[in-house]
Amino acid sequence: MQPARLRHGAPGTRTPGTRLGHGPHDVFAAVFYGGRRRSVFARLVAESGARPGDRVLDVGCGTGYFTRLLAEAVTPGGTARGVDADGGVITQARRLTSLANCGFSKGTAEALDAPDGAYDVVVSSLMIHHLPEPLRRRAIGELFRVLRPGGSVLIAEFRPPVSRIGRGLVRAHSPEMANNRVDLLEPMLREAGFEQLDSRDLRPWIHYVQARKPTAPGPGGETTASTSRRSAG
Repeated sequence: MQPARLRHGAPGTRTPGTRLGHGPHDVFAAVFYGGRRRSVFARLVAESGARPGDRVLDVGCGTGYFTRLLAEAVTPGGTARGVDADGGVITQARRLTSLANCGFSKGTAEALDAPDGAYDVVVSSLMIHHLPEPLRRRAIGELFRVLRPGGSVLIAEFRPPVSRIGRGLVRAHSPEMANNRVDLLEPMLREAGFEQLDSRDLRPWIHYVQARKPTAPGPGGETTASTSRRSAG
């Protein structure tokens, strides 16, 4: 089982971002996160800025594990929606979910079916690397579009091991994961217009970037300068 499949399934070949083959997902996810899956995603929920009453969108939601945690975080009064290009995992997410404020729909990251500024928080975990490179900036532009001014975005991705042995083991299962350029996330978010960037590593394998959509342009149409902090999680 490839590391990329542990959350989302195998990349599809028909539609960008589609993932197929969602077998015993929870078992493999437990192995992938070394028993820390709940704590990893609880941290990501906290870092996302989601609060009671917020409207949250999870892009590339897979079977909805992250989406459900977000739905709990925005209770009471808030909603969480998961979107994924794979109709199979959407069906599974719906089957696994009993929360009234949590829903799922099929859709692609590069063409989100949502009005401008529809969400307070937008997240995406282990999805961007599945997209062909030309679509990655388009997808992040869509995250920016559907987020309200002042809203928060969080993108989490697989962080390849630093050691040669670790990279070799990952490469044997998934070359795309062994070469995942998490250092490109900040530039893409900044290019899309996000500010207040905060990049961190979260053990065992996650790198995430949290940022905000500017509330309003500054003098001359420019936004405030972006900032960036890094620390080990």
